[in-house]
Amino acid sequence: MQRILVIGSPGAGKSTLARRLSERLNLPLIHLDREYFGPGWTMPPRPEWRECVRALADRPAWVMDGNYASTFDIRVPRATAIVWLDLPRWRCLLGVLWRVARNYGQVRSDLGSAGPERFDFSFMRWIWSYPKKMRPKTARMLERLRPDQRAFVLRSHSGIPALEAALTLAKEAA
Repeated sequence: MQRILVIGSPGAGKSTLARRLSERLNLPLIHLDREYFGPGWTMPPRPEWRECVRALADRPAWVMDGNYASTFDIRVPRATAIVWLDLPRWRCLLGVLWRVARNYGQVRSDLGSAGPERFDFSFMRWIWSYPKKMRPKTARMLERLRPDQRAFVLRSHSGIPALEAALTLAKEAA
């Protein structure tokens, strides 16, 4: 497993899991939020963002976290494994609330220069709507994977140790 994509709702634990996998498998880590958001939470124009994602995905090895479904067409074909944290919305909402409380006013390492952590009610609404808006699209995307790609769907964090073991074995076998 040389290119592992970690996706899911905000608050599911993508960045934390990606960091753990990167360290365990000795693969470079790419936080898409860090690449996407500029100072003051600015966002790049769509063509510029797609070029950035293409350059990142073209790297030979990585663990990449971030949903950004508008770039699935670039990232998914390059991934050798896709990990979908398909957690209940209440768990994701609590994850974001905990993250905001823990980091409020501080700059998180997975966000780079975006700005200090803050509470955003529209972001909470997005998390609430995620299962209805994004879950079907993600499920369809996983159904179309090539035979040489592996999908791991985790519906709770209790499956993470087994996932880490499976990815470690796969990397050692390669």
